[in-house]
Amino acid sequence: MASENTISKPDVEPPARPEHTRCGRQFRPNVDIFEKEDEMVVLADVPGATGEQIDIEFEDGTLTIRAQVEPRQDADTRYLRQEYTVGDYYRSFQVNETIDADKMTAECNDGVLVLHLPKAQAAVPRKIPVKTG
Repeated sequence: MASENTISKPDVEPPARPEHTRCGRQFRPNVDIFEKEDEMVVLADVPGATGEQIDIEFEDGTLTIRAQVEPRQDADTRYLRQEYTVGDYYRSFQVNETIDADKMTAECNDGVLVLHLPKAQAAVPRKIPVKTG
């Protein structure tokens, strides 16, 4: 996959990233996307996010993942050393497969979001038997 924001069409330019209105850090979660015969699966790393904090939208072929993560400590915490930074997650993809949006499912366990994007019946490959005789 040549383009980071496009699924299965490497020759398409990624869309311009929108400006953000929220202050604070925002991370682009790492993802793995793979295709099965009847669905596409998206695995996204969103450490610190719970299912209630994750917002997934699929509209006009665009899949958008957002997660708002609350800080682990109070704002007045005085750190001796701080290496872990909390922020929100955002990632958007143009999905070029025909997806059955009504059957999409998602689960989040141990900081990994798993999205199942079932292909619409018309997009699922079918084997056509050939009769002889």
